[in-house]
Amino acid sequence: MMDTQLVLTQFLTRAEKYYGHKKIISRTSSTMTHRITYRDFAQRTRKLASALEGVGMKRGTKVGTFAWNHHRHLEAYFAIPCAGAIIHMLNIRLSLEHLRYIINHAEDEIILVDEELAPLLASIQHQLTTVKTFVVMGDHVDIAATKLQNAQSYEELLAAADSSYEFPTDLDENMNAGMCYTSATTGFPKGVFYTHRGIVLHSLSLGLVESFGLNERDIALSVVPMFHASAWGLPFAAVNFGSTQVLPGPNMTPQIILDVMEAEKVTVTAGVPTIWFGVLQLLENSTRPIDLSSIRILVSGGASSPKGLIQAFEQKYNIPFTVGYGLTETSPLVTLSRYKSEMDDWSEEQRLEARSMIGMPAALLQTKLLNEEGEVPWDGKTMGELLVKGPWIADAYYKDERTVEAFKDGWLHTGDIAIQTPEGFIKLVDRTKDLIKSGGEWISSVDLENALMTHDAVAEAAVIAMPHPTWQERPLACVVLKNKEVNSDDIKEQLLQYLAQNFAKWWVPDEIVFIDEVPKTSVGKFQKNQLRNQLEELLQ
Repeated sequence: MMDTQLVLTQFLTRAEKYYGHKKIISRTSSTMTHRITYRDFAQRTRKLASALEGVGMKRGTKVGTFAWNHHRHLEAYFAIPCAGAIIHMLNIRLSLEHLRYIINHAEDEIILVDEELAPLLASIQHQLTTVKTFVVMGDHVDIAATKLQNAQSYEELLAAADSSYEFPTDLDENMNAGMCYTSATTGFPKGVFYTHRGIVLHSLSLGLVESFGLNERDIALSVVPMFHASAWGLPFAAVNFGSTQVLPGPNMTPQIILDVMEAEKVTVTAGVPTIWFGVLQLLENSTRPIDLSSIRILVSGGASSPKGLIQAFEQKYNIPFTVGYGLTETSPLVTLSRYKSEMDDWSEEQRLEARSMIGMPAALLQTKLLNEEGEVPWDGKTMGELLVKGPWIADAYYKDERTVEAFKDGWLHTGDIAIQTPEGFIKLVDRTKDLIKSGGEWISSVDLENALMTHDAVAEAAVIAMPHPTWQERPLACVVLKNKEVNSDDIKEQLLQYLAQNFAKWWVPDEIVFIDEVPKTSVGKFQKNQLRNQLEELLQ
């Protein structure tokens, strides 16, 4: 066999050569959309690499991006790693403390930043110990107004760049190409590297029929931010397959997502449940028909997707809804809930139950569930921690002692508790730290949350453990109501009765409290430690 290196330059070359006429569509503002062909995109990408080398980028240099989802960010996705450097996608929603930490910890030397986001970096620039240059992205950038020192205009750099630049041909597939940090529910974020080989194999997996089935005919919308696990790898994969790409731009909202899906006739999209809840509410409240018939797969991941959400999209609006699972450490795809042929004759309720699970591991990945007694059986009952290994799974955290806890014996220990059915479908039960132990028995906070969120009155629900003198812990439900003006005592009783229909008596929460919102991480996951802090007095 030929020893051909799996590197990202192959994706860019393929898109330019075979799909040069296909488009990348970026929403740049509330009224403007930018369209560029893959042919022009590839040319600009080479010029960007040349320009960045001109301001100090070398092989192995870490180049940060602090930006929304748009064509310039996509150019950076390829220009930086294809030149042998490492793109570090910075989470624009992190606190300034965490942002300062990860830039310094990663040792970023150059940062590409959206013009409208520049003030955030300007406020901490004197605390950034390794950054030498800022490159400001925008159409007509006023560098002085950004208040960034050692800053240059992205478009001016490209205009002056070498148009004959060619990427190096000696890149090694095991070189680091990208870098992301976790969103950190506790402590400081943890960084992981993505190699060229890992990104290429992950991208190819998205083209499998049992996965996203991504292909040249698709119009792919990256709802997931490009700073979050590479937007789940969709931008990389779409370039390779020649799919039309739609990038929703700044200040993304459910309304913007809905408008873009309809206007551009999107076929493939992926996002977190909070976004899809927002889109669903807009669909239900719309006074006109909204045509989303083009969508062939909508993927939801990053948090649990309640059955009610899946049912609404599939039964009311005929939109195929697929639950996925992954982590920053896994590039991120681990599993998808695609039906197996043996499920064709199942009842609708059985199929919905399977659909709400995270499904089976992607090709080339291995998973297992482990508890104190060893690997657990596929009986749909026995719980264990989910472990993952494969060619696009990280093997360590960057300069972080927490590596020892998470990476053992060649496996990533996810910290997620799950069960596995006889068909091989995995169902997440909880995070290790969020399971509730009552009277020696385990209660899944996720199952209770999903059930509560199927009630018509409930917008969001999070369940946490409350100390109990007899039972050790009891569940406490924190509920956000759609209508804040309803009688809380009446609705509390309704919700308790609603849960009692589907759960054992000892699972039903002892208390329900009503809150304005559930605190979330920057990527939409429930932040239960913050919720516990808010309810500290009640939990005493």
